[in-house]
Amino acid sequence: MNWLDISSSAFIAAFFLYCFAFLFYVIAVAGRKWSNRKPEEHVRKWSRIGFVFSTIGLAAHLVFFFTRWAGAGHIPTSNMYEFMTFLGMSIMIAFTIIYLIYRSPLLGMFALPLTIVIVAYAAVFPQKVQPLVPALQSNWLKVHVTTAALGEAFFAVGFAAGLMYLLRVIDFKGTDKAAKRAQRWIEFTLYVIIVIVGFIGAVFLFRGMDYQASFTQTNISYDKTGAESITEDTVEYTLPPIVKPYNSVTTAVEPFLGMESPLFEAPSWMNGVNAGRKLNTVIWSIIAGTLLYGILRLVFRKPLGAVIHPTLEGIDPEDLDEISYRSIAIGFPVFTLGALIFAMIWAEQAWGRFWGWDPKEVWALITWLYYSAYLHLRLSRGWQGHRSSWLAVIGFIVVMFTLIGVNLIIAGLHSYAGVDG
Repeated sequence: MNWLDISSSAFIAAFFLYCFAFLFYVIAVAGRKWSNRKPEEHVRKWSRIGFVFSTIGLAAHLVFFFTRWAGAGHIPTSNMYEFMTFLGMSIMIAFTIIYLIYRSPLLGMFALPLTIVIVAYAAVFPQKVQPLVPALQSNWLKVHVTTAALGEAFFAVGFAAGLMYLLRVIDFKGTDKAAKRAQRWIEFTLYVIIVIVGFIGAVFLFRGMDYQASFTQTNISYDKTGAESITEDTVEYTLPPIVKPYNSVTTAVEPFLGMESPLFEAPSWMNGVNAGRKLNTVIWSIIAGTLLYGILRLVFRKPLGAVIHPTLEGIDPEDLDEISYRSIAIGFPVFTLGALIFAMIWAEQAWGRFWGWDPKEVWALITWLYYSAYLHLRLSRGWQGHRSSWLAVIGFIVVMFTLIGVNLIIAGLHSYAGVDG
């Protein structure tokens, strides 16, 4: 067995250990009402078991990281699969640190699913070890990516605590305008999370079916002199093609639910090689997520926020607000170093300039400015509670758009390996 085989096994072990840890945290928090033990004893027992499993899962994740590093010959953060698995590991490191400070099992009930979703999302991408392109062959890559991901991991924990705060304090039985507005927004936040889960489920479903479709796309480009160049590219889909690439001819499409050809073509301004495929992926994400959300609503017969709210009764919301703030306060300087300062040094070495207007760079700056505003409003204007928690939730949505949306929708120098779609 070589290093990469060990790495693959460790990755699977980490994923399942995280799943078990999540279940134990749920038992600790939600099961205290039905336990024969005193609530404090019940929570202490099951949260201890959950923490043991999450810690062993983190250890397995670290084994995955270092054995893949040994097998690949370079730090495994060079493509989307490796970066997202590293981000999931970083969230667990951040969670472990915050948990040891506050000892809140409720945090595990929300941070573990976030890690599980990110790790599952990582598995959507090609997992083969790829050689580093020249621009990535720098020690600054290690420093930039690892510190940026660690900063984002603390933002993720802040998001989890902020979301818990809102689910704890929002009045889901209220009928006034303010209560209704809060209910709608928290439900939309949960819907966005479910859309990501739905996308992952759709990709694995069609991957298991070995679904394939292919198109030949004709692309016309012009050089600086105005000379025309025509190229033909093959675009492969692993999700049924609701939308085909712009200016393309169908090569092969497997029928799905009576759909034997794409329903429409991508617009002319989406003329990149992968633009149509990425749009198709976004559409399938929304379809799968909406179906999953609808099924959950039918099962529970009420908004998902109202389903979760009772499990948080008895939790001090001020503790959740404090955890959210402290997590972001720890992550901000780390993110500043990794995503801005170290990134600019690496950009100067790789491309001969400290700053460009590449989409990932722009959105990293937007993320930094956003959390700068969060800390300013928190410290100078006294924004706490509802306002602070909403900012923490929205902030991590900005982070996820920077990581997923920019890669999925916008092409740039930082684009990683393409997602299946």
